[in-house]
Amino acid sequence: MKPIRSHFLIFFAVGWIFAPAMNVSAVPQTVLRWGADSEGGAPFAFQDPANPRRVIGYEVDLIEAIGNELGVKTEFVQNQWDGLIPGLDRGNYDVAINGIEITPDRAAIVAFSDPYFVTYEQLTVRRDTENIATLKDCVGKVVGTLKATLAERILHEQPGIEVRSYDGQVNQFEDLANGRLDAVLIDQPIAIYYGQPNPKLKVTGAPIGRMSYGIAVRKDNRDLLREVNGALSRLTRNGKLREIYERWGLWNAPMAELLHDSSPSRVKPTAYEAYLAAMGAKRSWKDKARQYLGYVPLLARGAGMTVALSFIAMGIAVSVGLFVALLRLYAGGFSRLCATTFIEVVRGTPLLIQLFLIFYGLPHFGIRLDPFLAAILGLGLNYAAYEAENYRAGLCSIPASQTEAALALGMTRWQSLQHIVIPQAVRLVIPPMTNDFISLLKDSSLVSVITMVELTKVYGQLAATYYDYFGVGIITAAMYLLIGLPFVWLARWAERKFSAGQAQLPRQHPGLF
Repeated sequence: MKPIRSHFLIFFAVGWIFAPAMNVSAVPQTVLRWGADSEGGAPFAFQDPANPRRVIGYEVDLIEAIGNELGVKTEFVQNQWDGLIPGLDRGNYDVAINGIEITPDRAAIVAFSDPYFVTYEQLTVRRDTENIATLKDCVGKVVGTLKATLAERILHEQPGIEVRSYDGQVNQFEDLANGRLDAVLIDQPIAIYYGQPNPKLKVTGAPIGRMSYGIAVRKDNRDLLREVNGALSRLTRNGKLREIYERWGLWNAPMAELLHDSSPSRVKPTAYEAYLAAMGAKRSWKDKARQYLGYVPLLARGAGMTVALSFIAMGIAVSVGLFVALLRLYAGGFSRLCATTFIEVVRGTPLLIQLFLIFYGLPHFGIRLDPFLAAILGLGLNYAAYEAENYRAGLCSIPASQTEAALALGMTRWQSLQHIVIPQAVRLVIPPMTNDFISLLKDSSLVSVITMVELTKVYGQLAATYYDYFGVGIITAAMYLLIGLPFVWLARWAERKFSAGQAQLPRQHPGLF
């Protein structure tokens, strides 16, 4: 058989479709786009407990004050915390501000503003713990902390401490209260908001270390860096910077030293008190029901993004998978080698790494994809490798005698595939394809690492704000189930449809499916 040549047309079509997305438009100078992770929690940037559609926090107030000083509007861009620096580097936003510590390794990649907040590490223990107040007391203990922070480095430098690192700010305090940890070492602002108000926990010991938070700017954007530093200087002189920290209950001795301002506090911690009141309020089951209903619009918006990602990505996976399977079975030597290599490489590497390579790696070669396009491309190509193997199994299961009969009747090789072999193979691969769609639906949660806000990301934001991983989790799981069930029913219908005139499929036991 002659090699299939149609792949050149497909490669041309894919390039024509994706070409417009390979350039990122310049950000208007009237808008300052700032990146942060609202799932990180209080007091930096988080969902307002009274109105989860709003993002609040002392850094939100700070960036808005800087925008006012510069005469520009500010625009929040959601991004995973550990991807803030790569996202800034690829131009997703102008600045990154989310409790980012100024460290030599980070300063080698991005430029930092003058420090806008100085603080220290603080130990938190259970209220009945009396024997832990210093790092030496933690030897032989299990201590939790945030991943990729100064606290984590400090703990690793102290021999004999078992360190457990967490992605978010909430879970280590829950594990401490539940007895899974002996202590938590974390930035003082986080300890104030998550450890100190908890009746089961207490803040203990003297300050440990010293750290400075800075606003990250791309190294090639020196003009913006100079403007941000000028705005911070003016906010310091007019007292607005201290006012922000006092309202959020964050004014401390290191800040007084930094700003050379040891005068007594003049502003009540209204924002901190409002946060504590919202988190400590007792709610009846009716109040909780109303609260859960209030989550639905946000979760529905995330579910809509999940549905769009999943269906478009699955369309790409099915189309590309069939094409790759045909290349592997019927094309010439080089095309067959390329198809086999694609399948083995994609199946042999994690989807998360592939998303990082597409979103953060390709810009180094001048290819900058929109987050949505990068997400569907990553999911689609990943699952295309699995669909290719499904199709290969289906194609190989069709007896060769059918192709030979078609050729004997005067059909070409392509016509026999198009009208005889492929339709039967498609019917056979519907069940595994259905399973793959359900898996893709759940794997779509990984795209949050490339700034996409889908259903699981919204769940994380709400759960971190309200400490409610169970109630919000039940609603989120129900939404995933409701999204997947129609596709399962559609697959059952398609199986019966394609099986018309053939051996009757066994009846399903009456039940959910």
